[in-house]
Amino acid sequence: MFSQKEVENRIFNIRGVQVMIDRDLAEMYSVETKVLNQAVKRNIERFPSIFRFQLSGVERSELVTICDRFENLKHATVNPYAFTEQGVAMLSAVLRSETAVKVSIQIMTAFVEMRKVLQSNAALFQRLDKVELRQMEADQKFEQIFKALESKNPQPDTGIFFDGQVFDAWVFVTGLVKSAQASLRLIDNYVDETVLTLFTKRNAGVEATIYTQKLTPQLQLDLNKHNAQYPAIQIKLLADSHDRFLLIDDKELYHIGASLKDLGKKWFAFSRMDSLTNEILNKLN
Repeated sequence: MFSQKEVENRIFNIRGVQVMIDRDLAEMYSVETKVLNQAVKRNIERFPSIFRFQLSGVERSELVTICDRFENLKHATVNPYAFTEQGVAMLSAVLRSETAVKVSIQIMTAFVEMRKVLQSNAALFQRLDKVELRQMEADQKFEQIFKALESKNPQPDTGIFFDGQVFDAWVFVTGLVKSAQASLRLIDNYVDETVLTLFTKRNAGVEATIYTQKLTPQLQLDLNKHNAQYPAIQIKLLADSHDRFLLIDDKELYHIGASLKDLGKKWFAFSRMDSLTNEILNKLN
C-alpha cells in the first residue's frame, strides 16, 4: 500500500486538470499498464475525454524531463493516458477487484486533500476574483495561469507551488523562459543539465547567461555538450548571491525560492520585483 504522500506526489496538473498517469495507476492497482488500458477499452463508453485522455508527444516529453520514473517513455511508440479524478473512480468499477476499490478510495482522498490545500492558498497563486466552487476550484485557477502563458499575457506577480507539483512549476518557469525576446539571466548556485534543458526552450536569438557560484567539471561537460547542439549559454561565476533570480530582457525580475533543477520537489514561492532590476544589473555588470 502506498502512503498518502506518495499518492499525492503522483498527481499532476495537465491541461488545467489534476490527473494520474496510467503507468502509476497500474502499479498501484498491481496490474500491467496494458491490462489496465485494455479494461478501459472494453468499457470505453464509460470513459469520455473528461475522464481519460491521451498525452501529446510534447506532454510526454515534459513528463519524462521532470520525472525520472518515466524515463522508459522517452522512446515509447504510444503516448500514455491520463485519468482525471472521475476516471479513477470509474476504474474501480471496471477493474472489479478489492484492491482496485481500496486503492481508488485512497487516490480519491488524495485528490480531495490536494484541492483543500490549493483552495486554502489560492490567493498566493493569483489575485483572482472568487468564483463559484465547482468540482475542482483549484484547477480553474491553474487553467487561467496556463491560458496566460499561452496567450503571452503578463505572468502572475506572486505565487507558491507545493511539494509534488513538478509539472505545474516546470510549465510556469518554461512560460517565463519562452516570454523572453532578447535575453535571459539566471542567478542560481545549483545548476545541472535540467536547467540547460529548460533554456533550450527560449526563442531564437535570445541570449542566455547563468550566474553560479562554482563551475564544476560535470557542469562544464554538460555545458560543452549543450553548446555543441544548441545556441550557446554563457556561464559566469558569482559568489555573492544565495537566492535564485531570473531576469527577462533586463526588464522583468523574478525571485524564485527554489533552484530551477528542484522545481516542485518542495514548497517554494516566487515573486516579481521589477523595481530592483537595475540594481541587480548594476551589481552583475
